[in-house]
Amino acid sequence: MAAPAPQATATPSAQATGPISDADVAEWKDKFNKVFAAPSEHFNSKSPATAQPWTNNFWNFFNPLETCLMTWCLPCVVFGRTHHRVNKSGSLKGYEPINTSCLLFCGSTAVCMQWLPMAIQRADFRAKYNLQGSCAVDIALACCCGCCDIVQMDKEAEMRAAGEQSQNGIQEQYKATEVMAVPVEQKQ
Repeated sequence: MAAPAPQATATPSAQATGPISDADVAEWKDKFNKVFAAPSEHFNSKSPATAQPWTNNFWNFFNPLETCLMTWCLPCVVFGRTHHRVNKSGSLKGYEPINTSCLLFCGSTAVCMQWLPMAIQRADFRAKYNLQGSCAVDIALACCCGCCDIVQMDKEAEMRAAGEQSQNGIQEQYKATEVMAVPVEQKQ
């Protein structure tokens, strides 16, 4: 009879930390606290007169179809992806589909409050990129057309992240210059 194999012990640094980030939890907690501390101030907030229009049309949610379908089936994943792209890395470096924002969205949906983190994220997004809108519109869009709202923010975040990357010296991804083909042996 063979001796049992020794079990590997993982060091704390080698263990996975899981999908919940303490920094993200603190960030969301601060956002909720600011909103609940002065609700009328936030509800009556509007973008400045110099705000720009959104580049992506709100009603063009079917393009690209992959984002539309993903949002329809798993809105929490797209919500979390947008949050990561806007607040951490436009290139999605370090992104995990199941993250703090995704789980927050799922939890708030379980109690029919998904509109709250959606409206907060949209308000932060508008402020960061100086886009037109108001808190009342953010809430209405989150309540009435949640999937369209998530798709619009995701597409806008992706487009703006690509613009930021090109400004930072990353012009575009690798593109093949010619079609690759397998050489065919010729019989003589």
